[in-house]
Amino acid sequence: MIIKSIVTMLLVFAVSCNSKKTTTDNSAGVDTNSEAKMLEAGFKKGVLVTSNEEGDCPYTIKVSGQDNLFDPINLEEAYKSSGMQVWFKFRPLRMANRCEKANPIEITEIQKVD
Repeated sequence: MIIKSIVTMLLVFAVSCNSKKTTTDNSAGVDTNSEAKMLEAGFKKGVLVTSNEEGDCPYTIKVSGQDNLFDPINLEEAYKSSGMQVWFKFRPLRMANRCEKANPIEITEIQKVD
């Protein structure tokens, strides 16, 4: 009985372990595999926007494909560059907005888009 169970489990593992690779046209130079992995891992893709206007947030992150603007309260100096594309994870903050157009967030993870 135990041997039948082991053989059945090995057969199930062997059948379920087949791999099929698909190829996509990547003419835009975007690594869609890593983009899908980043999105799956909970990251959002965004662009850093700077502003020198009075009463405006000095740095905001505009989420790609959305109208959302976030005000990162803990943005590191290395990322304070207008137009830089980043992957980021965040935690929304329950505090008063520092500027009208963006919601305050705390960045928990961030990295530049390759």
